[in-house]
Amino acid sequence: MNTPPPITVVNVGYRSTNYWVVSAGTSRLLVDIGWPGTLGTLKAHLARVGIPLCEIRYALATHYHIDHAGLAEELKREGVQLLVLEVQLEAIPIMKTWTKPGDHYLDITEHGNIIISFEQSRLLLGQMGIAGEILHTPGHTDHCVSLVLDNGFAFTGDLPAEAYAFDNPVALASWQRLRAKGATSIYPAHGPVWPIGEAPSTPSS
Repeated sequence: MNTPPPITVVNVGYRSTNYWVVSAGTSRLLVDIGWPGTLGTLKAHLARVGIPLCEIRYALATHYHIDHAGLAEELKREGVQLLVLEVQLEAIPIMKTWTKPGDHYLDITEHGNIIISFEQSRLLLGQMGIAGEILHTPGHTDHCVSLVLDNGFAFTGDLPAEAYAFDNPVALASWQRLRAKGATSIYPAHGPVWPIGEAPSTPSS
């Protein structure tokens, strides 16, 4: 019986935003996608850690703000499929309203998008060799999602840290959902990794 490859996580982020490559061997998922117009920068960061862009099968935006999803269409043109949760669909065209001509943003088209429900996420990830699921975790925006692996790693985007969300009941409910799914180590979009239940060194955006 073949033993599945261990899950590895590498940060290829820049400009104060973390972009996490979650891998099972050479089957890879990029969590949060990059600023518009920065494909060359992302490629350079991938090359620095020895990850070929062609091995990234899917890209997942935790939410559709330009520092998290601005590079989506450029990556799709490189062969990376965009994984979109149904709850995120209406947010995609709105993101453009926050861009400027100098951002060199490319509109996200429907071609190359894989639209799934939260219930379908475990099966799709399992086909990649990644045990986990995607959860709806509003609190920063209504369409925020988090990736939670069965090993306890949780990729939460800009979900406000639990320690700073005392006046945000929506975010607190999202943290309860993450705990119920076994989250133990938080991989945020900004700042260092931290254990759930502790205050991070800096609040999440």
